[in-house]
Amino acid sequence: MNAFAGVDLRAAPGDGPVAFGAGLGAEEILAAYRCGLFPLPAADEFAIAYNEARFEEAVEAGEIALLGGDDPYAVAWWSPDPRPVIRPGGVRLGQRLARRLRNRLGWWTSADLAFGEVLARCAEGRQPAWLVAELLDGLAGLHALGAAHSGEVWEGEELIGGVFGVAAGPVLSLDSMFHRRPDAARVAVADLAARFTAAGGRLLDAQWDGPHVRSLGAVPLPRTDYLEELAAPADLRPLDTDRLPAARLG
Repeated sequence: MNAFAGVDLRAAPGDGPVAFGAGLGAEEILAAYRCGLFPLPAADEFAIAYNEARFEEAVEAGEIALLGGDDPYAVAWWSPDPRPVIRPGGVRLGQRLARRLRNRLGWWTSADLAFGEVLARCAEGRQPAWLVAELLDGLAGLHALGAAHSGEVWEGEELIGGVFGVAAGPVLSLDSMFHRRPDAARVAVADLAARFTAAGGRLLDAQWDGPHVRSLGAVPLPRTDYLEELAAPADLRPLDTDRLPAARLG
């Protein structure tokens, strides 16, 4: 049974959690993404207690759904309104980076070649530490099912940038990225976007709005429109995972 099917997003907050509870198994995570939600687990017991103290009244009033579980306030589920999205071909590299890719940088890219390493790099030093062990395990399970993907950027054999996300129908929801060289994460997003579009994808979801995702080309989309995109028929083909020169993106 889909624990998220009863979450009514029509009246749910757009700037706070819409639900608490459920688990972080692969099937549960995928069901949430298909309903337009993504998880933000609490990093520790203090964060769990904060969630309960801060949002208990809204839960009791029915404004935020409580989905149950052993420790329901350990996982918050979000569905921002509006949602920052990137249309096919809409990732912005900028003229300077595009020129460097064409003329000087010998970077190459891949997809799903180093999913576990990308997850580990994205989790390093992040505060709050939302990529908790249970979520990492669930994402690894999604990757094994073909529903979570990583994009990698390499300099020689060194992984210098990456991004990962979950594919729900025609939408690829980008969860996190990292870089070891300037602009490597931006290249990873552009590359994974190109591969997802070529496979039949319609939209990239940047999840959290802000100057950084706007600089990548994200534009705000009302949640009702985002949910329509998410529910659109999808005819996705397997993602191209071949090693490709990053210069083609310039």
